[in-house]
Amino acid sequence: MNYILITSISELLLRDLSKLKEEIAAYKSEEALWKIEGEIKNSSGNLCLHLCGNLQAFIGNILGQIDYVRNREAEFSSKGIAREWLLTEIDKTIDSVQQTLASIKPSRIEQNYPQEILGKPMTTGFFLIHLAGHLNYHLGQVNYHRRLLDK
Repeated sequence: MNYILITSISELLLRDLSKLKEEIAAYKSEEALWKIEGEIKNSSGNLCLHLCGNLQAFIGNILGQIDYVRNREAEFSSKGIAREWLLTEIDKTIDSVQQTLASIKPSRIEQNYPQEILGKPMTTGFFLIHLAGHLNYHLGQVNYHRRLLDK
């Protein structure tokens, strides 16, 4: 059962990271990636940086022991980074997630995640499901941002 859960979470994360890559590539204007307006406080560029940093840190680094140092503040404060760099960062994130989840032992799913992230202990399986939901939530924001502000 745990193997099926890991495989399913991996499939969902990789599907949504591929969709994030499509969304970033679909912008007509590279400048629009960084646009904010009205109540829209996070640009798609910043959401992309945030998602990549989040997954490379929590899956790749903590679970997979892949060298990565997260700078969460820069995920939201950086501006004007080239689209190609963002697409490369998504590819790195895909590799990190794929490599880690392909090698994780099924028994790890039932064990507590190595860090308390949401203010309480939780299993690795629960946290991986949370990360998949987090990615999907922000992916929807990126899609809406593109359709609303990329004119």
